[in-house]
Amino acid sequence: MAEPHGAQAPKSTAETPWSVSKLNTSVKGWIERLGYLWVEGQLTQVKTKPNWSYSYLTLRDTQAEASVELIADTRLLSSMSTPLNDGDHVIIHGKPNFFTQRGSFSMKVTEIRHVGVGELLARIEQLRHRLAAEGLFDPQHKRRLPYLPNKVGLITGRGSAAERDVLSVAQDRWPAVRFEVINTAVQGPRTVPEVIAALERLDADPEVDVIIIARGGGSVEDLLPFSEEALQRAVAAARTPVVSAIGHEPDNPVLDNVADLRAATPTDAAKRVVPSMEEELALVAEARARSAAALRAWVERERQGLANVRSRPALANPMVAISQRQEEVARDVQRMRREITYFVQQQTSVVSALRAQVSALGPSATLARGYSVVQMLPRDGSGPEVVTSIEQSPPGSQLRIRVGDGSITAAAMGVTQAD
Repeated sequence: MAEPHGAQAPKSTAETPWSVSKLNTSVKGWIERLGYLWVEGQLTQVKTKPNWSYSYLTLRDTQAEASVELIADTRLLSSMSTPLNDGDHVIIHGKPNFFTQRGSFSMKVTEIRHVGVGELLARIEQLRHRLAAEGLFDPQHKRRLPYLPNKVGLITGRGSAAERDVLSVAQDRWPAVRFEVINTAVQGPRTVPEVIAALERLDADPEVDVIIIARGGGSVEDLLPFSEEALQRAVAAARTPVVSAIGHEPDNPVLDNVADLRAATPTDAAKRVVPSMEEELALVAEARARSAAALRAWVERERQGLANVRSRPALANPMVAISQRQEEVARDVQRMRREITYFVQQQTSVVSALRAQVSALGPSATLARGYSVVQMLPRDGSGPEVVTSIEQSPPGSQLRIRVGDGSITAAAMGVTQAD
């Protein structure tokens, strides 16, 4: 514990330890040096009876897990125009006190003031603007709800109308829907810590696809826990989509802005989270009807197109086209025959003329005009050789002389040199 400025702690060692009494006395002295203080918080317990001299209260910090015990004269509480209740936001004036016998700390209250609704709403608006500036309301950070959740987490009051509405409407819409319900306080000082704990538990469950925080409306004071900053931070940090279903149209709590979806009522939340089986079946039937109509229209178009094709002359009487083509083929065959015959005759004439030319120029025609071919018949029996020089046929050589109509065998009697 920090010492007040200028104070000096007495020495304490292992050899000279303090007694418990000395410790408590020292702590009491440090605390009492704080003097009288103004402190703001939320009442979580108010224990009072008219015959009690003192009443006992607990003041809780709404933004942190911290509380302090209060002791007030019962006459002070009785003199207040508005009785104190659990959940009230108050500002107290008092002096910190430490009881040395029990080692306990409390504050003795001398004045209590209610924090007005207008002031609370102004603070809520300040928080709303601050969170909006941080981007907690940004639509791009909103998580989309699943089309058909595997399991729905529900945070609401035990046996509340909100719980009955969500469960009955959801099961009417989709009988197979599953819920994980966690009952918490939905009013008063225990609301925020219990709702945050339930939210963290459901967010850690892999089967839960969406979480609904539901309460069936209430006064502005009743709904103050749903505007606490700690709850908004927890919702923003959750990985699972969160639906706010507080059911209060005017002065809506900050939770409506931070949640991924705001529902007007718990019933509306069930309708937004769980699809209607009847509506889905109707959509399926409508889609089937549209598909069937589209298929029938396609079949009719194809049937009409086929009928149009079949009505064409070429398909209505295909033999007409075949007959027309048959006549054309016959005419082409006759023409080809004539052209081939003419070509053959022409080429035959050409061959005959060439044959005549070859015959006129050939050796037979030359022999027929009185010329002859002289061949020497070798004595070794080899083939005859045409004689082109007198040196090839010395006297006595056996010769064959070919003429136009045959050959003559002769012998060389002698040779004469040409002039």
